[in-house]
Amino acid sequence: MTDTKLTLESVSAGQELPELRIPVTPTTVVLGALASRDWRPMHHDKDFAVERNGTKHVFVNTPHNAAYFERYLTDWTGPHGRLGKIRFRMKDSVFPGDEMVFHGRVSGVREDEAGCGWVDLDLWLTVGDKTTTECNASVAVPVREGDNPWTRRGDDWRP
Repeated sequence: MTDTKLTLESVSAGQELPELRIPVTPTTVVLGALASRDWRPMHHDKDFAVERNGTKHVFVNTPHNAAYFERYLTDWTGPHGRLGKIRFRMKDSVFPGDEMVFHGRVSGVREDEAGCGWVDLDLWLTVGDKTTTECNASVAVPVREGDNPWTRRGDDWRP
């Protein structure tokens, strides 16, 4: 998503993040469930999902959904972006055959008392014309060239 090193001074409130598009396949859903050790059959057994849960197919689980938001953020920030907080609300399911489209907007930029730079974001996931998940996140980014939020420890790290 970005080839340049993101710093706090290069970000401003209202800034839009580039979209991230991810096609969903049955394999995508199953691998996400396996990676998060979610053995519930609605994430890997289509017959169970359809006949027992009444859904149209297996669907992306909660930890997998969170991981996609984390990927979206770190693709944008680059390797020095460090997730501080994330909160999301799943409003609808994501199924094989869907294309997930991640969107984001910077809601605030700040530097805390310890000198750590923070970007607050409103993020959302759409499938077609509906929003399936809404998310708020705070990610630490370098304040200036040479800074690295990953080196912060103890009182210097307050997510």
